[in-house]
Amino acid sequence: MTPQPGTTVGEALRADNITIKFGGLVAVDNVSFVIPDNGIVSLIGPNGAGKTTFFNVLTGLYKATSGRVSLGDTDVSGLAPHTIAHMGLARTFQNIRLFNLMTAEENVMVAMHSHMKSGIVSTILRTPAQRREEAQARDTARELLDFVGIGKTAEEYARNLSYGDQRRLEVARALALRPRVLLLDEPTAGMNPQESARFVDFVHRVRDERKVSVLLIEHDMSVVMRVSERITVLDRGQNIAEGSPDDIRNNQRVVEAYLGKTGTDGYGSDE
Repeated sequence: MTPQPGTTVGEALRADNITIKFGGLVAVDNVSFVIPDNGIVSLIGPNGAGKTTFFNVLTGLYKATSGRVSLGDTDVSGLAPHTIAHMGLARTFQNIRLFNLMTAEENVMVAMHSHMKSGIVSTILRTPAQRREEAQARDTARELLDFVGIGKTAEEYARNLSYGDQRRLEVARALALRPRVLLLDEPTAGMNPQESARFVDFVHRVRDERKVSVLLIEHDMSVVMRVSERITVLDRGQNIAEGSPDDIRNNQRVVEAYLGKTGTDGYGSDE
């Protein structure tokens, strides 16, 4: 969704003219992008299109060569990833990153510490206020695990969870940051078709019940077409198309980007 000059109302996240270069390689070339409040948007493209690089600019892992990223009305360009996360931009990763020797509950509680008020001294002394806050955090962690459908695993080590439950735990941990925007990087990777179909419903629940805007990078085009309200397509670092699922499905530039001009019907895999 290309932003119009001067429009900020109703925008959860906005990227203006993002360019990122690695030496002589232009990985992302002057891309502008908007996620509306309570929107579900997908970012797709063939291998090497620049999707993950663009994701990493949004979350502060990479600093853009030029351009600006805004979370709501706040310019977050160049801020550290943990600062951007605390301000309301949470993410999961293509390769699951959990604390394997912590329980599911502890993994979620870790994400809450940036919002907790107890300092080092009160934590060491175990003051009544600190104990109350920790109990509240534990209750919230359990509620989030229930929300993502893995409440019964609260006391299990993360490494012992199934692949699908680890994916859900990552989402629960991201939601513990109280995000305004949730970025999901290849969330259905490794899932079977039935799990992927359930995930589509789950994303809508996250948006509707948690009032969170969602941005996905996703390789499964059936998931993209069912879950997305808007889709942006990158190819060789450039924004080549955006619109509704129907618009993208019928866009010849998108078909050629995935398949080549002599390709057959269908879409290739995402990066």
